[in-house]
Amino acid sequence: MPETDFKRPIGIMFNTDRMSGIDLVDFAKRLEDLTVNTIWVTELFGREPFATAGFLLARTEFIRVATGIANVYARDAVAAAAAGQTLTEFSAGRFVLGLGVSNSGLASQRGHVWEPPVKKLETYIDRVRHSQITIPGDQATPLHVAAHGPKMLDMVIPKVDGISTFLQTPLHTQNVKAQLEDSTELNVSQMCLLCEDPYEARRLARKALAFYMTLEYYHRAWRKLGFSDQDFENGGSDALIDSLVAWGSRLDILTRIDEHHSAGATEVVVIPLNPEGGSHPHWPLINAITE
Repeated sequence: MPETDFKRPIGIMFNTDRMSGIDLVDFAKRLEDLTVNTIWVTELFGREPFATAGFLLARTEFIRVATGIANVYARDAVAAAAAGQTLTEFSAGRFVLGLGVSNSGLASQRGHVWEPPVKKLETYIDRVRHSQITIPGDQATPLHVAAHGPKMLDMVIPKVDGISTFLQTPLHTQNVKAQLEDSTELNVSQMCLLCEDPYEARRLARKALAFYMTLEYYHRAWRKLGFSDQDFENGGSDALIDSLVAWGSRLDILTRIDEHHSAGATEVVVIPLNPEGGSHPHWPLINAITE
C-alpha cells in the first residue's frame, strides 16, 4: 500500500485531566504542528470540558477542539447550546459540540436517575437545536453525537452533523457509513498501541478495555459483529482484543486507521495508549502516525 494512502484526517482523544495547564497547552500546540485535525476533550471527573476547550482554542490557531463527549447528564441542553455557540463564535468555527449519554454507572455517580438513553438523547438534541441562543454571529455549531446501536443511530442520524463511534471495528464503520448522508461526518475512535510483542500488547489492551468489557451494551454491539459471549470472558479473547485495539508496528497501526477511512470514516480519532502508563500520551506513536 503506498505511503500516501495513509495521509487522511486523524483526531486525538486522550484524558488530559492529569496534565498541568502548561503541559496541556504544549500538548495542543504539538498536535497542531503535526497537522492533527481535532483534539477531542473528554469529560470524566476532572476538568470541565467546555472551559478546557475554550482554554485550548484561545491558545491554538487552526486545530479543531471537540468535546468527546460532553455528558448530557452534566448540564441542561440550553447550557450546552450556549457553550457551543460561544466557543464557535470566539474560535471562528473551530469548536465541535460532541454529546453522549455516557452510561448508567457514571450518571448514578453524578446523582442522576438513569433514563432510557434513546429518548433522553432525542429530547436533549431537540432542545439544543431549538434553544434560541442570542449571541453575535450566525455560524452554527456542528453537533456530533456518540452512537453505535441501531436504535440510537436511527434516531440521531436525521438530527446531527456527525456521528461518533467508540470501540468498534471497520465493519461497523462500513455499516454506519451506509446509513449516512454524504454531509454527515463519521468520527471513529480507535485505541492504538505501538508495541510489537503480542503478549505485552494484548496484556496492555485488556487493561485499557477492562471497564468496557463489563458493559452489556458493548456486548450487544460486538455480537452483531460476529463475536460471542465466549469472547467477553477472561478480559476478552485474542480475536476481540485484536479487533478493538490496533497494536503492533507503525505500519500495522496505519493499516487499521486506513481500514476505517476506507470503510467511510471522515476522521479516525486515535486514542494513543502509552505502554508505560502515566499522564502523558505516547508521543512515539503520535509522531509515527502523523509523519
